[in-house]
Amino acid sequence: MEPVIAAHADWVGEALGIELMTPSSQSLARRLYRALRGWIQSGRLASGSRLPSSRRLARDLGVGRNTLLEAIEQLVAEGFLETRPGAGTFVADLPFGRGEAVSEAAPSEAPEAALSARGERLLRFCASPGDHHAAFAPGVPALDRFPHELWQRLLKRHQRDAPEAWLDYRTQGGVTALREALCDYLRLSRSVRCRPEQVLVVQGAQQGFELIARMLSDPGDVAWLEEPGYGGAQACFDAAGLEMVAVPVDGEGLDLKRVPPGQAAPRLIYVTPSHQYPSGVTMSLPRRLALLEAAETHGAWIVEDDYDSEFRYGQRPIAALQGLSEAARVIYVGTLSKVLYPGLRLGYLVLPEALVAPFRRANARLHREGQYAVQAALAEFIAAGHFSRHVRRMRDCYRQRQALLRRALAPAVARGLALSEGQAGMHLVAWLDDRDIEQALVRRAAEQGIGLSPLSGYYLTPPGRPGLALAESRDRAGAAETPRDKHV
Repeated sequence: MEPVIAAHADWVGEALGIELMTPSSQSLARRLYRALRGWIQSGRLASGSRLPSSRRLARDLGVGRNTLLEAIEQLVAEGFLETRPGAGTFVADLPFGRGEAVSEAAPSEAPEAALSARGERLLRFCASPGDHHAAFAPGVPALDRFPHELWQRLLKRHQRDAPEAWLDYRTQGGVTALREALCDYLRLSRSVRCRPEQVLVVQGAQQGFELIARMLSDPGDVAWLEEPGYGGAQACFDAAGLEMVAVPVDGEGLDLKRVPPGQAAPRLIYVTPSHQYPSGVTMSLPRRLALLEAAETHGAWIVEDDYDSEFRYGQRPIAALQGLSEAARVIYVGTLSKVLYPGLRLGYLVLPEALVAPFRRANARLHREGQYAVQAALAEFIAAGHFSRHVRRMRDCYRQRQALLRRALAPAVARGLALSEGQAGMHLVAWLDDRDIEQALVRRAAEQGIGLSPLSGYYLTPPGRPGLALAESRDRAGAAETPRDKHV
């Protein structure tokens, strides 16, 4: 016997009601018959779907039951429907009811998708829908090393015990326990100056950039960005209508002396000082102090993106720019996508006191707050020490994988290929001398199903320096070197 499918029962009455609203010279019974038969033939009502009872359907439609029965009995006689004593009326098992739908009519010509100029510009920063993370995709964590079983246990418990208030709209900036846990972590590991009230939990760093741009700038304002730099931030600021000014990066980070002459004062300055993306350099202390002074002089806000500062090899972590001055005009942006997994969709802002209330209100209005049970599970994950242990394991994992990548590239290095130092982070940069070589390598890799990230694509001002941003995101060293821990 075919399985009973009752998923359509609730909407059949509403859909038929819409059909009957259209003026027609046909009788009600005939119109009901044609509508149901058309849905069955098109697969909209699948084989095995159960119809509502005739009494309920007649009541929902406001028609006589005999009128409805006339249509149903005709469909039963023709084999489109079948009645099962004691069970109800069901769609018969027909070939076109199993997803092999027959079109009721040729689709009308779709209107032209005319995007706005802003939408067209935004697409330049967006990957194609078919793109996928392959072997060398930078910024993708080792998902196979995440403690899934432990995480699922925490999630289930907090979802089960979630208070009713968490089902409502919230405007607190995130679960209190998570803001406290993040605050403790940031103060100890990143020297960030903050109280839990200054932490605003958002749905990833990208949403944080968007909120900052909306709240602190107007279309036409100037934003200074690193060159080369992170495309996600570039996309957010461009979509906000900002005039983006590319400021070159060298071995010490963003070089304010190379700001193009004649530029208006910036409203926002975006930097990745701990581990510049994608070059991998660390901003020197003199450059950091000069940047803080420039922000004060121009009345600008610094957006400090600390995206993977947890992963440093052979040296102590660098203190956050935000913590260098008590009165710093810095908004610290953190993400958990690189440390845990991208699908978590959680990030956070550490806001100066004066911005806490307006940002919290705007975030609740524009994006709403949510995932409180997930946030509570994450708070316990951090407070119980699982987070720090996971970071240590992943630091060892990425160090090993980077060593493997360097070993694989050693023959090319011997022939002159230049690699970034790789003292931190999840990727390396291979610098190339010719953009034609860069494009040829990207093309040849794509033919093998491998996605390479061309360095020239990180530049706002073409053509950009050629190269490749490479991450060894698949484990070739064997599970024994960094085992997945199921007993954390």
